[in-house]
Amino acid sequence: MSRNSEYLRKPEWLKIKLNTNEHYTGLKKMMREKNLHTVCEEARCPNIHECWAERRTATFMILGDTCTRACRFCAVKTGLPTELDLAEPERVADSVQLMNLKHVVVTAVARDDLKDGGAAVFAETVRAIRRKNPFTSIEVLPSDMGGKEENLALLMDAKPDILNHNIETVRRLTPRVRARAKYDRSLEFLRRAKVMQPAIPTKSSLMVGLGETKEEIIEVMDDLRTNNVDIMTIGQYLQPSKSHLKVEKYYRPEEFAELREIALTKGFSHCEAGPLVRSSYHADEQVNAAAKHKQLLGEAEAKEA
Repeated sequence: MSRNSEYLRKPEWLKIKLNTNEHYTGLKKMMREKNLHTVCEEARCPNIHECWAERRTATFMILGDTCTRACRFCAVKTGLPTELDLAEPERVADSVQLMNLKHVVVTAVARDDLKDGGAAVFAETVRAIRRKNPFTSIEVLPSDMGGKEENLALLMDAKPDILNHNIETVRRLTPRVRARAKYDRSLEFLRRAKVMQPAIPTKSSLMVGLGETKEEIIEVMDDLRTNNVDIMTIGQYLQPSKSHLKVEKYYRPEEFAELREIALTKGFSHCEAGPLVRSSYHADEQVNAAAKHKQLLGEAEAKEA
């Protein structure tokens, strides 16, 4: 059996502490009652117990639970989506209020079947949350929405506090890993977001363990910084099922620590890097770090002037 056909054994540092206290079970019950979806569940996030049970945070997944793309790393189901649920934004906003969240992440399945890629519902969800939760910071994590500038503009006009769009993998591996997505289109999406709303921090996430090299990871960092991305997260790819791409390498914690330091020297205002880090991991801390970084830059510019 060749190395590529073998399943690598998970290392000790990837063991997850389960916590199913009343916060976790209560949040799960509320999600079902409100007929809401979370990427925490659909994508089988390894941090669900920490976020739900200890931090009281969650990432809402709007526009249904069926994605029009079939990325080879993702556990979200694919197929033909159902019709739009126009009452969903208000239900999400109500849930944020009930949970008393200080920071909320809103993501969505890719909806290539829609002309606007779901941008209108995304924007209305941001507005609904802000109406009912004026002190809650809002992060959005959309697909590339077909790469259409007007779709992104519709979302950015709602003024989320952070725009997050994941590059996912290195340039060379993108055609094999990401269905329909293009590396340069994701970079352009992030660049346009910053042009449209310069004050809104942008963010992107990279998975490692799919066969990339260290040099390719650094290339991704440089590409993101060239397009003015402020925040980066780096995490270990974990194979959701036997039908998904295999893990080629498990990175050690010290390797993640090194990647984080490299990212910070590149000029990112914040970088989360670790075996279990995912795009929304400690997102509440990231928005605070971005705001502090922006303040420090402003003070430095004022002194030079």
